[in-house]
Amino acid sequence: MLDLFIDYLYVLKFISIFLLIVLFLFGLDDLFIDAYYWLRKLRRNRTIYTQFKHADPSDLFVPKQKPIAILVPAWQEVGVVGPMADAAVKALDYENYQIFVGTYPNDPATQADIDEVCRNYDNVHKVICALPGPTSKADCLNNIIAAIMEFEQINKFEFKGFVLHDAEDMISPLELRLFNYLLNKNKDLIQIPVYPYTKHWYQFTAAHYIDEFAELHGKDVVVRESIAGQVPSAGVGTCFSRQAIMKLLLEGDGVAFDTRSLTEDYDIGFRLKKWGMKEIFVRFSAEAEDASLREKHHFVHDREHRVICVREYFPSRFTHAVRQKSRWIVGIVFQGFRTHRWSKDFHINYFLWRDRRGVIANIVSFLAMLVFFQLVIIYAYQAWVPDAYRFLSIFSDDMIVIVLLSANLLMFFNRLIQRFIFTTQFYGMTQGFLSILRMVWANVINFVAVLRAIKLVILAKGSAVAWDKTQHDFPHVLDAKKRVIGELLLQHNLLTEQQLTDALISKPLGMRLGAYLIQEHILSPRQLGELIAQTSGLSFQRVDPFQLSSDLIQKIPGRKALMYRVLPVAYDASKNLLTVASENEPSKVALASLRRATKTSINVVISQPGAVSVGLRYWYLNDESVKQRAQQQSDQDTYFAVNESLGQILVNMNLIAPATLRQAELDYYDSEPTTRFGDLLIAHGWLKQDQLDLALNEQARRLNLLAGV
Repeated sequence: MLDLFIDYLYVLKFISIFLLIVLFLFGLDDLFIDAYYWLRKLRRNRTIYTQFKHADPSDLFVPKQKPIAILVPAWQEVGVVGPMADAAVKALDYENYQIFVGTYPNDPATQADIDEVCRNYDNVHKVICALPGPTSKADCLNNIIAAIMEFEQINKFEFKGFVLHDAEDMISPLELRLFNYLLNKNKDLIQIPVYPYTKHWYQFTAAHYIDEFAELHGKDVVVRESIAGQVPSAGVGTCFSRQAIMKLLLEGDGVAFDTRSLTEDYDIGFRLKKWGMKEIFVRFSAEAEDASLREKHHFVHDREHRVICVREYFPSRFTHAVRQKSRWIVGIVFQGFRTHRWSKDFHINYFLWRDRRGVIANIVSFLAMLVFFQLVIIYAYQAWVPDAYRFLSIFSDDMIVIVLLSANLLMFFNRLIQRFIFTTQFYGMTQGFLSILRMVWANVINFVAVLRAIKLVILAKGSAVAWDKTQHDFPHVLDAKKRVIGELLLQHNLLTEQQLTDALISKPLGMRLGAYLIQEHILSPRQLGELIAQTSGLSFQRVDPFQLSSDLIQKIPGRKALMYRVLPVAYDASKNLLTVASENEPSKVALASLRRATKTSINVVISQPGAVSVGLRYWYLNDESVKQRAQQQSDQDTYFAVNESLGQILVNMNLIAPATLRQAELDYYDSEPTTRFGDLLIAHGWLKQDQLDLALNEQARRLNLLAGV
């Protein structure tokens, strides 16, 4: 038995030498990336940042907002995709965007989830894929792009940016601002960092993702972009320019994403690079108040933890993590090698090698860990048993083993230090120390994922690639359902069901229900205003738009007031607090934009219906006729209520889509208007002259009705 064990040790020795050599080569590879990163950082700190400051977050608000489409593929994402879209709409500090969610005809539960959000927000759209699911993520994205092209034709404007997100993503408020800024710099692929959310400290499966992404998007991809000028898409937080999408459609004969690939995002980065397009990985730090996704822990880096990024929960179960990582390995290593052979560019080849070495590295790291544990057991035996055999002499007497072991130990400690630094700078000291402990568990997950990936490749034999997805969690719950005005009136006993039915049948085409009820004296303007205020959690204040001072009006630039449909009604100089009236709850984007434009704090009150609309026409469009007509009315509030804007009447009459109207308003108010709004709609092909005349006649009809004509 002793002889057999010694033979076993000699075999273990040669296995160890082989593993040590491979680990040494991989260690040198990683050491090069580490050295390049820190030397580059040192050089930039001593040259660039001694002459120039870091990028100013206020620069993101300078460029005109380009139309941007957000693509969200969803298969069996009940309870995830709805809250995600809802949270995105409420958080994004950007206006000129539309969200398109791809669903499947045989997934009605996910469709119902997104239908709820679509009812609440005009800029969220459901796409139903042509084939039953699951097909592949790439196929779902291709269906979404086809729907976007159709949307562009109907609404007669083009998106300039296409952003990829998953159903579980939390989106940074300034993400689209950053993409818009870089699209103006002619970037074709823009990737921002991904930082997984942490769960309980003891959930090593979920938490090992934070260690890997912190180092990958904190260092490795930065070096990759610097050396090769090529950026791999992470599949989320990726923005493509219109030029890039059109090129992908052209080269793919109408299909942008490779449906044969499990990692279609990885594939695209190489294709765009080959075509000479500009790619960038950007770590842009926002101001603290705009970095709502940052980790609030001790010892986080002041700038690094404020980067504009994507946050999401990753799998917390071992089997789910293995499934996800095996998909990545199949797509990047096996399918990637089939699609992207070695190129003539040494820099690209180097990073292709780093992408593909993972299959070997994961196996070698796991085997090395097993050998290490065996040697520890033998060492413990020698240390604790008197007169024990000196088995480790077989290893310690060999200079090659000693040299390789010493070098690998140094490089291993360097790996621990690097992992600790990059995890700590975003997640804090506690997670930094835990990242060291999690490396063992990460090795186990990665090893099993490699085995599963190899199995998938062997069993596939050229068959179609299905959507090998994992289950997701979302950190927020969907808000209460948005109630339409009729439901609210019934709920508060302001209307009977019969009155509601009669009103819906009788109201003229193009007139909102609330305005009609006020016109018919079934409901008072104050009742409706107070109801809207109550459901919005705001205060109600009756506003007389003609009694405001010109000094107060000048507090808000005209274009901002018209764009967000707010009217300044009071200013408290001691608190630098500006109170604005609105007929509906303004969005967070509107409030943030108003704060920046006025340099004041903003307080919002809800006015009676129509008062703000009339005030905007009187003060900012210099329409004196509205005051003259109002003075002729015995009931000014009723006159205000039926004075809806031209745009709202067009939407109510189904003459223009809400998305088209919003795009037109952004184009109109984001530059100095040189023509009337109606004429702009006609000039851009959004409206025909007879349709405009129809809406204007409806406006006149209401005024004539009030005047008794």
